[in-house]
Amino acid sequence: MLYALILAGGKGIRLYPLSREKTPKQFLNIFNNKSFLKNTVERVIPIIDKENIYIVTNENYREKISKEVPEVLVNNVFIEPENKETATCIGLSAVKLLKKDNDAVLIILPSDHYIEGQKEFKDTIMQCVDIAEKKRGIVTIGIKPVRPETGYGYIKMGDRIPGAIPSYKVNRFLEKPNIEVAKDLILNEDYLWNSGIFVTRADVYLREMEKYLPQMYKNMMSIYTDIDTEKEWDTVVTNYKLIEGISIDFGILQKTRKAYVVKCDFLWDDIGSFTALSRYINENRNDSGDYYLEDSEDCFIYSKDKLIIGFGIKDLIIINGGDVILIMDKNKDQELKHLVNKISTDESMKDYL
Repeated sequence: MLYALILAGGKGIRLYPLSREKTPKQFLNIFNNKSFLKNTVERVIPIIDKENIYIVTNENYREKISKEVPEVLVNNVFIEPENKETATCIGLSAVKLLKKDNDAVLIILPSDHYIEGQKEFKDTIMQCVDIAEKKRGIVTIGIKPVRPETGYGYIKMGDRIPGAIPSYKVNRFLEKPNIEVAKDLILNEDYLWNSGIFVTRADVYLREMEKYLPQMYKNMMSIYTDIDTEKEWDTVVTNYKLIEGISIDFGILQKTRKAYVVKCDFLWDDIGSFTALSRYINENRNDSGDYYLEDSEDCFIYSKDKLIIGFGIKDLIIINGGDVILIMDKNKDQELKHLVNKISTDESMKDYL
């Protein structure tokens, strides 16, 4: 049985001040008057039965998710007691779905991607499912790089494997490179961007976790034992306190020998920064709001309820977040997360986060 697992517990702080703790990025209505989360759910409905669509998040967003995507069953929202990175939240979901179905195949999707080409997306997903079943591995979707990108991970393709869509054994995963390395990678046809979309059987994922994250695996098996009992939540809380959080990329993918990649041909982008956002709405005044630029170049402005005029400016990002206005050098885009983390330590700023 196929199950969609949508990861929707992040804070999306690289889109601050649009994305806030109470209303993070996955709930923002930026494209087509629908949130990122709503678009993600609607994208998988033609592939997965509604009753098999699951979302993993935290308690703060439970109610918002129910309102935003009522088509997802209330019991299909998995709650984490705290954020311990993607390897952990996928592990929690894997043990829950394995308890339900020994042959569960997980289609793991971030909640904040921009994708065009529904048929191509579906075909690619189904090929990933086929490989995940036949090879008993973890399959990711790779995208041909079109620019030097320091915000994405990269995949080096190894030997080709059978499939209508080009598919490969993964040679290596390379985490976010610096700009010079990224410029070299775009010239190397062996490398793809790592989309962060994965397909794997639940039991296979846990087997790889046992190999490379053995302590986390023990914690997950403790949770597995108490699923569907009155002790389940207490067991989850207890074990989460013991877990050292780590991403699936660092914790498993960079170590496993059972990774595969399918090279997609649909339009994909990870809207993880304002530079990424600007690629899709900078030319559309209806999406980006009210602004007027004169004698200015290479700026991105987003303002919904105030007119912003730029005169003689260059390489700036200006974001109207209501009670917060962000003015930033475009070259600092990938560093915004660190700034927000610093601001969050200032007690006087807590009402603006």
